[in-house]
Amino acid sequence: MKKLILIRHGESEWNKLNLFTGWTDVDLTENGCREAFEAGKLLKKEGYRPEICFTSYLKRAVKTLNNVLDALDMDYLPVEKSWRLNEKSYGAIQGLNKADTAAKYGEAQVKLWRRSYDVQPPALVMDDERSPRRDPRYNELSDSEIPLTESLKDTIARLMPYYKDTILKAFETHNEIMVVAHGNSLRGIVKELRQMTNDEIIEFNIPTAIPYIFELNDDFSVKKHFFLGDQEEIARKMQSVANQALKK
Repeated sequence: MKKLILIRHGESEWNKLNLFTGWTDVDLTENGCREAFEAGKLLKKEGYRPEICFTSYLKRAVKTLNNVLDALDMDYLPVEKSWRLNEKSYGAIQGLNKADTAAKYGEAQVKLWRRSYDVQPPALVMDDERSPRRDPRYNELSDSEIPLTESLKDTIARLMPYYKDTILKAFETHNEIMVVAHGNSLRGIVKELRQMTNDEIIEFNIPTAIPYIFELNDDFSVKKHFFLGDQEEIARKMQSVANQALKK
């Protein structure tokens, strides 16, 4: 049986401030580091032994993975990084407070920008100081690949080639794989795995640093999926994510 472990990064500095983050490279809080380490301890306790790991270019995901591996005593595992696992670009609302933005534009509009399948937030311009074009880690990307805003549909479109050609291909030689990434890039993977509708994915939230386990058949269809840990606490954290963009 194949096992895919998905983990959203631990609490970041901008999660704590309730800001739209996107491709901005913010660090973990102390609590975020602790969440990640606890996730690793839980995986170890439950007998999970990933064999290869994938993460994004953003430090909040990379450091979460490092803490998980430290807790697992598996710092030696091979890790592959890709910009295609980065968070959705929030465009021109990147850096804005979610509740304040909801007060200005309305909760319904902000929910569409945050969680809908095909609605993009307002776009950045290429030379904006928040643009990935100004970050040397993305020098490999052409201007057409640089996201100045993204819907979930766009995020899935740039993610899926990597997911199918690299992550799933790794199951040819490994039975247990771990992906540590972001709320929206992971929602894209979950939508694909669970064959969720566009409306269903709007209501699905992934809490920080909670292992989401998929047991897969040989054809990658889902045999079983579940969040690992205390289910009441997980439900509380999922609701907390959903409430981030409510007006104060």
